[in-house]
Amino acid sequence: MLKISIKDSQTRRLLVLEGAIIAPWTIELSTAACQDLANHLAGRKLVIDLRGVTDISADGEEALYCLLVQGAKFRGGGIFIKEVLKQLAQRMR
Repeated sequence: MLKISIKDSQTRRLLVLEGAIIAPWTIELSTAACQDLANHLAGRKLVIDLRGVTDISADGEEALYCLLVQGAKFRGGGIFIKEVLKQLAQRMR
C-alpha cells in the first residue's frame, strides 16, 4: 500500500510517500504527481519525501523518473532509495 500526503506552502508542494511504491499504487502516484500536480504548482517547487518508503518496484522507478524529469527534488530515504535515485539521475543524462 502507498499513502500519498500533500502539504502545500507558498514556495513548495511537498508529497510525503509512505509504504511501497509498487503496482497498482504506482498508477495513483503517476496520476497524482506527473499529471495533476504539474498543473497546480504555479511556480512552486515539487519536493518528494521518501523517508517512509519501504520498497520500490520497476513501475515505481518509472513513476519517480517521471517526477525527476519534471524537476522534482527528493529528500530522505535510506541507502536503497538513494541508489535508486542515483540510477534515475544517471538515466536522465
